[in-house]
Amino acid sequence: MRNETGVADAAMDAAIDAVIDAAIQEVNHRAHGRMSDRFRRVRRQSQAIAEPLSVEDCCVQSMPDASPIKWHLAHATWFFETFILERFEDGFRAFHPQFRMLYNSYYEGVGDKFPRPQRGLLTRPSLDEVQAYRADIDHRMLLLIDALEAGEDAASAGHQRLHAHLAEFMELLELGLQHEQQHQELMLTDIKHLLSLNPLKPAYQEMPESLRIAAPVQLPLDWHRIGAGVVEIGHAGPGFCFDNEKPRHRQFVEAYQCASRLVNNAEYRAFIEAGGYRDASLWLSEGWEWKRQLKLEYPIYWQCDEAGGWREFTEYGLQPLEPYRAAVHLSYYEADAYARWAGARLLTEAEWEHAAGRLQGRGREFFGVAWQWTSSSYAPYAGYVAPAGAVGEYNGKFMVNQYVLRGSSSATPLNHARLTYRNFFPAYARWQATGIRLARAG
Repeated sequence: MRNETGVADAAMDAAIDAVIDAAIQEVNHRAHGRMSDRFRRVRRQSQAIAEPLSVEDCCVQSMPDASPIKWHLAHATWFFETFILERFEDGFRAFHPQFRMLYNSYYEGVGDKFPRPQRGLLTRPSLDEVQAYRADIDHRMLLLIDALEAGEDAASAGHQRLHAHLAEFMELLELGLQHEQQHQELMLTDIKHLLSLNPLKPAYQEMPESLRIAAPVQLPLDWHRIGAGVVEIGHAGPGFCFDNEKPRHRQFVEAYQCASRLVNNAEYRAFIEAGGYRDASLWLSEGWEWKRQLKLEYPIYWQCDEAGGWREFTEYGLQPLEPYRAAVHLSYYEADAYARWAGARLLTEAEWEHAAGRLQGRGREFFGVAWQWTSSSYAPYAGYVAPAGAVGEYNGKFMVNQYVLRGSSSATPLNHARLTYRNFFPAYARWQATGIRLARAG
């Protein structure tokens, strides 16, 4: 049993979680201030993520699903050059004509692409050249943004095209900032995967002193019953959203119970030690074959020593497994198998969004800990229409063979999360910070 201090700490943690969850749900509806300041902040954050890394760290690609840090830095810049400067800058001139192909990710409407699995072969351009590319595009973007915010006449400032397409410019600028924030999270998860493959198990950064002295306390797992009814999900009103979050619409959900927190490491360890990875009856057929071929026995970043002790590779290097932290970096297959073993299931995305909005103050870890797998296939909402042009390739064409994840992770920029955000990955993905929130019949 926890002592009185532990109970008080848990209560305080729960109160803090509730405040954070509520703030994250509302942050996207607040004024963002000057766009030039936001642009600078977002661009600086990408640089800050890369700062602890060596030149060699930034060039290597650990697997086809990940990208080198240098490529992320260049691609986020490519987005602003290709979709904004090329359209709105008078006398536009490409920084380098081959960058259009090298740093195109998947936009068929833009032209040729360098093969994704081979991005780690791009030892050139050098990191210094990529940084020069970022500096050049930043300077040119700020000229456009500052001209708008100063209220200058577009013609006198030499930006007639910008004046004619102001609304489109602002929409693309916002999309570009949100896009770079997505890549900031990918930078953190991709470098973690890369460093985990090194036998030296190097740390990305030093562990803060606050984490060294404050191990998480055990929190009870409560079940919140939510009655059947018609619920509304999807984005509506002010604030940014991606096109796949619209339109807001109604869905009927049966009565269900939602877990008050995520599954923690101690609970997932119990699943392992009970033979969960050896029991085919718990696994989807495709998941069992995937696990069998890869000879998996535990999560991607866990290690078990000869004495039976568990450690986990983190951004702070190899650390003792914290039993009461949320279990993360789990594939959909692993999440589904655990849920079956626990006599539960995964939430649908309609259930998740409804519960997260309804349980403010009573639910924990909806945001800022782990993306949470849902049992919902990533598909368009009724009435969904992809935007015209190459930008329309951003989400719609990926609506097949993937599952929806909800919430946000510890790597997600704080002002990037919102209640209606639809993340998506294939069922085998586990290098992202993905976890489990359980549901069961009402």
